[in-house]
Amino acid sequence: MMTNNDIFKKLRVALMLRDDQIVEILELVDFRISKSELGAFFRDEKHPNYMECGDQVLRNFLNALVIHLRGTKENPKNPNDVLAKHKAQIPAKENTKERVEFKASPKDSEGARGDQKPEKKDFKKKPYQSKDKKTTPKIQIVEKVKFNNGKNKKS
Repeated sequence: MMTNNDIFKKLRVALMLRDDQIVEILELVDFRISKSELGAFFRDEKHPNYMECGDQVLRNFLNALVIHLRGTKENPKNPNDVLAKHKAQIPAKENTKERVEFKASPKDSEGARGDQKPEKKDFKKKPYQSKDKKTTPKIQIVEKVKFNNGKNKKS
């Protein structure tokens, strides 16, 4: 069963929110919480400073999140724009100048093209084995034993 803490953690990761952003979002519904209190919700259950997230905190966060993403009736927002802004605020790594989007590339760029037929491979050939390796005979670890399975033994 998922706890309120698990739900809170998953929302934070899915929406790419930092602790200070969550504090600001909660202030939209006049719910004030410190970063340290918030950090206690995201700790491991075995940690001495772990705190269970109550229903009231999660309810207020969800209500504030709706206002944060959709805006109010008077001032509506597009949720995709808000999420794009969150993504842009994530700091780039020190080695690169900007964030690099991950694009899966095919392992074999020529083989992934659909305009050519794949090469026919000859499966009858045995794989190449170098002659330098000396083959050692297999050592039999367990003795072979014949079982009669309850049949009468010849005496």
